[in-house]
Amino acid sequence: MNKREFIKNVTVASFGAVVLGAMPSLSTAEERPHSISPGRSERRKKSFPNVPLVTHEGETVRFYDDLIKDKTVLINFMYARCADICPGMTANLKLVQKEFGDRIGRDIFMYSITLEPEHDTQSVLKAYAELFRVKPGWKFLTGRKSDIELLRRQLGFTFSDPVLDQDKTQHIGVVKYGIEPLERWGTCPALGNPKYIAEYIYWMEPGGQRPNQSEMMG
Repeated sequence: MNKREFIKNVTVASFGAVVLGAMPSLSTAEERPHSISPGRSERRKKSFPNVPLVTHEGETVRFYDDLIKDKTVLINFMYARCADICPGMTANLKLVQKEFGDRIGRDIFMYSITLEPEHDTQSVLKAYAELFRVKPGWKFLTGRKSDIELLRRQLGFTFSDPVLDQDKTQHIGVVKYGIEPLERWGTCPALGNPKYIAEYIYWMEPGGQRPNQSEMMG
């Protein structure tokens, strides 16, 4: 089983009937060379909206230029007033952050984007990050509602049912992860085993070893 098939199987088994929107393709080192051609660089840039956002630390950034380009990243959506899945996701992703150790903030970066920017100002997200005692290398992001909606849709965090899709209390509880310069992307449940979430990313790296699928699936 190759990487594409494995991640597809894990995603389907984890999400059941939930169907994500279109995701950038997952490629292997053998399928696509590591050298970056001008055309490939342009394609990478066009894959992600370069909208302005504000971090919980008060820094204004561009989504692609400052957060995604040339980085290994994990991305999820949440909002501070969410009383359902969000606290559990954030607590679990804190364990994921621990799995990566000092690589977080050095060559792996985590981003949580609010679905309620009209409420989740920089100061609200700062308080949220402090509540969960997240460490450096993990940014909580807010911005204009239209820009965040564009990001949500282009990153594939959508439901096919338009009514369900507009209900943020039912938002998709997944993490999108990938290695941007290699154009390798996948998704997994944000409440999944932190060790296995880390292993998904390790496997994407050049020379990465395939995780034990039977152990993951119980």
